[in-house]
Amino acid sequence: MWFHDWPGLFGQNLDAYQDVLKYSSNPLRDGHFNTMTKDKDSTVRSFHFVYIMTLIFVTIIQFSDESEFVVDMSKLGLTHVPKDLPPETKVLDLSQNNISELHLSDVSFLSGLKVLRLSRNRIQCLDVSIFKFNQDLEYLDLSHNRLQKVSCHPIMSLKHLDLSFNDFDALPICKEFGNLTQLNFLGLSATKFQQLDLLPIAHLHLSCILLDLEGYYVKENEKESLQILNTEELHLVFHPNNFFSVQVNISVNSLRCLQLTNIKLNDDNCQVLLKFLTELTRGPNLLNFTLNHIETTWKCLIRAFQFLWPKPIEYLNIYNLTIVESIDEEDFTYQKTTLKALKMEHVINRVFLFSQTALYTVFSEMNIMMLTISDTFFVHMLCPQVPSTFKFLNFTQNVFTDSVFQNCNTLARLETLILQKNKLKDLFKVGLMTKDMLSLEILDVSWNSLEYDRHDGNCIWVGSIVVLDLSSNILSDSVFRCLPPRVKVLDLHNNRIRSIPKDVTSLEALQELNVAFNFLVHLPGCGTFSSLSVLIIDYNSISNPSADFFQSCQKIRSLKAGNNPFQCTCELRDFIQGIGQVPSEVVEDWPDSYKCDYPESYKGTPLKDFHVSQLSCNTALLIVTIGVTGLLVAVTVTVLCIYLDLPWYLRMLCQWTQTRHRARNVPLAELQRTLQFHAFISYSEHDSAWVKNELVPCLEKEDIKICLHERNFVPGKSIVENIINCIEKSYKSIFVLSPNFVQSEWCHYELYFAHHNLFHEGSNNLILILLEPIPQNSIPGKYHKLRALMAQRTYLEWPKEKSKRGLFWANIRAAFNMKLTLITKNDDVPT
Repeated sequence: MWFHDWPGLFGQNLDAYQDVLKYSSNPLRDGHFNTMTKDKDSTVRSFHFVYIMTLIFVTIIQFSDESEFVVDMSKLGLTHVPKDLPPETKVLDLSQNNISELHLSDVSFLSGLKVLRLSRNRIQCLDVSIFKFNQDLEYLDLSHNRLQKVSCHPIMSLKHLDLSFNDFDALPICKEFGNLTQLNFLGLSATKFQQLDLLPIAHLHLSCILLDLEGYYVKENEKESLQILNTEELHLVFHPNNFFSVQVNISVNSLRCLQLTNIKLNDDNCQVLLKFLTELTRGPNLLNFTLNHIETTWKCLIRAFQFLWPKPIEYLNIYNLTIVESIDEEDFTYQKTTLKALKMEHVINRVFLFSQTALYTVFSEMNIMMLTISDTFFVHMLCPQVPSTFKFLNFTQNVFTDSVFQNCNTLARLETLILQKNKLKDLFKVGLMTKDMLSLEILDVSWNSLEYDRHDGNCIWVGSIVVLDLSSNILSDSVFRCLPPRVKVLDLHNNRIRSIPKDVTSLEALQELNVAFNFLVHLPGCGTFSSLSVLIIDYNSISNPSADFFQSCQKIRSLKAGNNPFQCTCELRDFIQGIGQVPSEVVEDWPDSYKCDYPESYKGTPLKDFHVSQLSCNTALLIVTIGVTGLLVAVTVTVLCIYLDLPWYLRMLCQWTQTRHRARNVPLAELQRTLQFHAFISYSEHDSAWVKNELVPCLEKEDIKICLHERNFVPGKSIVENIINCIEKSYKSIFVLSPNFVQSEWCHYELYFAHHNLFHEGSNNLILILLEPIPQNSIPGKYHKLRALMAQRTYLEWPKEKSKRGLFWANIRAAFNMKLTLITKNDDVPT
């Protein structure tokens, strides 16, 4: 956009310093250095455009957040005003196009239009009545066109009208302009003047008049005059390539600010300029005088200084000065003056052989308060020969070396010294330079090549310095051993600092510290800086800031520590919690500039969203938790083992495993003769009568070969091994269930191994015979396998009635006859 926020200037105290530190690229600028300094430099430099830009600002700021009302169609090569503009348009920019004509229909439908820019087009004629339907129009810019004629029509709301840099012969003023009671700015151009050309607007109180005199030409034997009655600022623009020759007599009432642009002088026409200025500088209210784009000889420049020195001017500004021909010693009388400040920016010296003393003495001996010479490539500045009145010196962007102002004891009143962007290299010599500047409070030596490689810490500084800018140098950790003892605001950003020594004891007064853009890996505490209230430490290499920072820095009111490579681990957890315990305005740029850099899984995660449990970060608590959990698990397992008789099952599993292991050593031929019995019968000794008298006779009479423990167990083997062998050599296992069976531990062993063999062989080899009913609650808890079999498997119940026993025996025989033919490998077993 083409809107700019220009500061209002007339409410400021013109008696204040012209220049102060310009921390335009300084991270401490926003809110931190303001307590010590204010940028009054803008007061003087922008003074000559204040009315224009203030008006633009006031007119446009109300639309800045309503972009739908702003139409920018500049630089599009348009030859006419577009017809499809939104009717609600309030700001219209058609500058830098090829429009040659304006018609009523072009803008009549834009009833709310307030700002119209038509500069740098090809318009030759304008009928102002085309704006009669734009009753809200306040800003109209028609500069840099080809206008030769304007037909007038009053636009009562107009505040800014620019007709400068056009092809008018006479000033385009008509009586209707006298009705523009709200007009603040008026831009005009002409090639000739008459004294009363501005009479129609004599009663108006204008803030600024811009008068374009590029086409003005000198009339032989004729001196013109122009009376400008009421304006506070007058800006005159001359032809950039012609030697100054304007001899018009211009008188202005209540003039406070005068600017001349495009002045080309030599020794011959120098007096023409001075004579031209005589009437303009007569008034007692002129405070600010600016020369912009001026080419002159050194002799003429000195004459201009001498001419202006006794004038009531307080601020003299020279921008884009070119010195030509020669530089010789010139007499200059430093008489009493009201001048407070001289500013010279961007000076080009086209004289290569000259006396440096002649050049520098003129400035060093000036009896003013403030001197700015910047962007001039001066190599040196002399120490004043007598006690100086300087309170402010700004030598930004020159080529001064460490020898400047050494052993200079005539700058005792100097309060602010700016030497940024020079060729300073030794910090020790910079400190030595200040030792006799007894009033110095603000020192800016940023953007140099300063370093300090001494380790004795015996630097000499004047004790009055409270603001020190050492940013953008090549200083290392040792700089903390060479600092003024009473410094309150210290800027060290953009250096090569890797750590802040903990044994620094001379910075108790430090309140604001900027160490951004360095290589620090730790967040310093405030033990060294007991008064620290502002710390800027962003863009460093801090990964794990100390969790004790906020405890040690009780006075901190602003911390800027973002954009560091934070490692999101347990160590960072306490620091994040500390941020949450301080007021939100203390930690600047939180949470946007505080993000995880490591580990990779958390990279880019804002610290406020990084959460880790207390358990994972506290080793002692983790050990205790694991121990307690392990103990609970052990107790639980122990109780379950006891309840489920797990030791018993483990013993049985061990026995079965050993038996299976021994079986692997049996020859293959013997293994092929494994099945030797149709059935192995397991029963309680209390039920042996029924087994021997009923069950065994009935089965054997059907040629079913039975295995019984009392006749088939092999002597010398363990009981468990005999049980396993019998079960494995039997096609079926018959279990006679009764309350007596439940009470027999050996019976339960047999049932366990038989059930295990069922799963191992993949067959259904269990036959359960319920001899007597067994109450569910009578089965011990450790016999859970028996409980499961009773609940899930089908069993044969021995009937008490003899009439039903036939079916019982038929079911027994059916269990064997179904697969009886499979037993063919043993000759003793009938088929």
